[in-house]
Amino acid sequence: MAVEGELHVVMLPWLAMGHLIPFLELSKRLARKGIVVSFVSTPRNIDRVQSRIPESLSPLIHLIRLPLPPLHNLPPSAEATIDLPVEEVHFLKAAFDGLEAPFDDFLLSASPDWIICDFASYWLPPLALKYGIPCAYLSLFSASSMAFFGPAARMLGLPNKWETSSTDFTSVPKWIPYPSNVVLRKHEIKRILHSVHQGGNASKVLDGYRLGSVVQGCDVVLIRSCNKLESNALRLLETDIYEKPIIPVGLLPPYVEEMEESMDADIREWLDRQKPESVVYVALGTEACLTQEEINELAHGLELSELPFFWVFRKLSVLDAINVELPSGFKERIGDRGVVWEGSWAPQVNILAHPSVGGFLTHCGWNSIIEALGFGRALILFPYLSEQGLNARMMESSNVGLEIPRDEHEGSFTSKSVAESLKMVMVEEEGEHLRSNAREIKQIFGDRDLHDGYIDNLIHYLKNHTKLKENQQ
Repeated sequence: MAVEGELHVVMLPWLAMGHLIPFLELSKRLARKGIVVSFVSTPRNIDRVQSRIPESLSPLIHLIRLPLPPLHNLPPSAEATIDLPVEEVHFLKAAFDGLEAPFDDFLLSASPDWIICDFASYWLPPLALKYGIPCAYLSLFSASSMAFFGPAARMLGLPNKWETSSTDFTSVPKWIPYPSNVVLRKHEIKRILHSVHQGGNASKVLDGYRLGSVVQGCDVVLIRSCNKLESNALRLLETDIYEKPIIPVGLLPPYVEEMEESMDADIREWLDRQKPESVVYVALGTEACLTQEEINELAHGLELSELPFFWVFRKLSVLDAINVELPSGFKERIGDRGVVWEGSWAPQVNILAHPSVGGFLTHCGWNSIIEALGFGRALILFPYLSEQGLNARMMESSNVGLEIPRDEHEGSFTSKSVAESLKMVMVEEEGEHLRSNAREIKQIFGDRDLHDGYIDNLIHYLKNHTKLKENQQ
């Protein structure tokens, strides 16, 4: 691999594993093409991701540690959302905003050619402008989700060419000209509003304002998607919604062979004993905090399905407002048919890659969907937070998954609906088209050559749009 050294890109992801890892994946793909990358995060997060960098790429990926400033109510060890209950993440955002000054100092000394940032760093585009450094926003949301939320001016509460109303979120927005079922349910809107207000806002900045500011202030928007999947939404974002360059960077499918986090021997031994494509993998992310009633219904649904399963069950810390437990006697009744992995982290990619896994009961985070469909796993859709409901509608319309039925207003569900959805996706003849389509769409999600081509296009754009510092004076 030739080291060109002619382009230096700085990465600043938000402090969540679902953001750190895709940013690192893009960093590795750029480094494979000879691009120098400075990956900036906090010390503990750098330690978390360092093992994911192949030794051959380490000379080109510089890991930059910027400690968070001390903040009242934020434990010193809390440097990512995984370290906190959901209602305390707003303290992390306030501390993250405290990185503006040290990041300013870093930019002054590093003098990069490009900055690629996340939604949270609303203060970064003005810094980039000050130093004449072009800035890109890397969206880890699907293009369809980004299109749904509309222009930056709308997110910022500014006048825009589309009027808004309270019903916009439950119906297809008027700026979407093509047929779509990508909308939010009423219970999803209620949950989003509750999550905004439940824990206060130490940073005094709402997420919508952060995202709108970054989209408005950046020079180009990069989206983790591809034209084969979302051509309509990508085109609409560029020509009508954002009215600035939109560059798909591909889906950044993970390289299993680079994963240092090998599976626990007990996990592998259990998976090896299961029939091909028979196991349901169950994981709801690190930020979904189900109530005890929801845990009970989900557990009883898994029990009723009579399917083998591997459930990543997050044990909430004593700091969490709600501690939940498995139903009494659940493990004893399940026996060896299922595994309950009690912890905050599991080797998800390795598990999804195992031939015994056939389906994924997922919270519908974009990262998890990409990982699952990269291996052709059919989806049982259980969206819980943020834009996840939009992803669920998109996947159901693509006929690669089935959403667990829920009450439109309250979001409640039953163990029976869980079991029926699981069996439909995994074993019933009526769900064969879902399994077949998931295997077929693997040709898009798992095509390394296809997505590598998007990286080539990105590098071509970055090289041809670098602003020389002397031209900014």
